[in-house]
Amino acid sequence: MAVKATEVADATQADREKRIVAASSVAAAFLLTGMKVVVGLQTGSIGILSEAAHSGLDLLAAAVTLWAVRASSRPADKDHPYGHGKIENFSALFETGLLLATCVWIAYEAVKRLLAGNVHVEATGWSFAIMFISIAVDISRSRALARAAKKHRSQALEADALHFSTDVWSSSVVIVGLLAVRASEAFSIPWLARADAIAALGVAAIAVIISLRLGKKSVDDLLDAAPPDLLTRVAAVARVEGVLEVSQVRVRRSGPDVFADVTLEVDRALSLEAAHALADQAEAAVRAAVPGADVVVHAHPSGDDPTDDVPEAP
Repeated sequence: MAVKATEVADATQADREKRIVAASSVAAAFLLTGMKVVVGLQTGSIGILSEAAHSGLDLLAAAVTLWAVRASSRPADKDHPYGHGKIENFSALFETGLLLATCVWIAYEAVKRLLAGNVHVEATGWSFAIMFISIAVDISRSRALARAAKKHRSQALEADALHFSTDVWSSSVVIVGLLAVRASEAFSIPWLARADAIAALGVAAIAVIISLRLGKKSVDDLLDAAPPDLLTRVAAVARVEGVLEVSQVRVRRSGPDVFADVTLEVDRALSLEAAHALADQAEAAVRAAVPGADVVVHAHPSGDDPTDDVPEAP
């Protein structure tokens, strides 16, 4: 009972930490979006406005992440025996769609300005200040989210960290565009004035690449695609002394949770108790290699059909 109480307390603390870091990301995204909209409208910079749109989508994504980490923490029930972890995977896929939608708008506006060629952009001190503030906040949030995602194996927080880290690079691209506008005014080089729109296209390109990576990972998790290295690791550690062969390993992820189903081949001369003991050892080894995993180990006498009735770990 004491062990169970400790596990519950740890889970409650983990949920609290995940919610706090997700909520702080919502606040940061709200602040950055507002500042970028104001400065972008004042200066006429499509690069900053594209960043504002990007941050606006980040705000929505952060809000969805906050909801996802709350909803996914609900325990398993009779309708969801594997828990609600997949909500985090759906959240990450939703964020992918938001990023791609942002890319379409940014690219459209940038191309329109490149073709028009007569849009005035003011590269003011406020323009640079807001972008440097944005980079500082994005670095801070991406690191905090990445640490929490790694600690709690959270897909939703990992996706949010990816969003904020992407903003660091896209904001840097916008700064380069603004510097080019300044250079255009100082050295009378008209074509450099279009660098702002080109920078916006750079923002869109970065977002597309990140979106595709995030989308693939989300789809893989939803389709229960197991990382090959994880399958290999589970199979290796499950082959404890006395196991003849690890005949089958199935692994699936559900949000922060990992479920492993392992089938062992053991000497058919072993007693029921000895077969159970080997299964228990293999289960403990897998749990040690994949902390927090839900592991089920089946022990089959060597040479038997795995579908037959055979000893199974409790």
